[in-house]
Amino acid sequence: MASWRLMSLIFVFVITGVSIADIADFDDLSLAAESYWNGSDGSGGFTSGSANFNNYYNTAWGSWAGFAYSNIKDSSAQGLGSQYNAITGGAQSGDNYAVGYLDTYNQITPTIVMDTEQLLTGLYVINNNYTYYSMLNGDAYAKKFGGDTGDDADWFLLTITGKDAGGTATDTVDFYLADFRFADNSQDYIVNTWEFVDTSGLGTIKSLEFTFSSSDVGDYGINTPTYFAMDTVVPEPATLALLALGAVYLRSRKVC
Repeated sequence: MASWRLMSLIFVFVITGVSIADIADFDDLSLAAESYWNGSDGSGGFTSGSANFNNYYNTAWGSWAGFAYSNIKDSSAQGLGSQYNAITGGAQSGDNYAVGYLDTYNQITPTIVMDTEQLLTGLYVINNNYTYYSMLNGDAYAKKFGGDTGDDADWFLLTITGKDAGGTATDTVDFYLADFRFADNSQDYIVNTWEFVDTSGLGTIKSLEFTFSSSDVGDYGINTPTYFAMDTVVPEPATLALLALGAVYLRSRKVC
């Protein structure tokens, strides 16, 4: 009886599917319209879905690092004041999105810690306004990518490192937020649409760390503003399907 019921429930599961929540999509966080959270409340981070996002806020300077979250839709603003803006003018889905900032001076790395070790399919990333327009036009601290002729082989790279529960790195995934290394300048790009980054190759992980490298480097490190925006961290379907089927099986045993 139990086996028959289990097979029936598996059949229903396969045919109809199961609604499985993303690990984090930031729409479970409360924000007034056209606003942001940057950790000024001193909480040291926030939780969305089943993941925690680190935050460091310096009250003396009114500055932050790690992760913030936002729903600002202005895609034309430039400069430091636009650090909370995704260049698309909105989230990949829903209303809210996260913004990551790597503070190299205080060594604060944007980090996600999940409630359990698991496989991740991937997540969506994009440039924020501050970084996008800095690379597009140059500013007081960073160069215009491509230079005056467009021939400079500039690049800005996001590196995602997966770590297991013991803190050991499992692997890394690289994603170019800008790339001007093509022989044909018409192929050069600065990312201005939400792009999916496949993280399944990182294996079973407990946390993700986000770092940057750039062709534009000075005496004090990277000149390019070290920001990115992120949305919708997606779990690995097969793992969650097994968990769902396990729950179905346990329920079927209770019934029988």
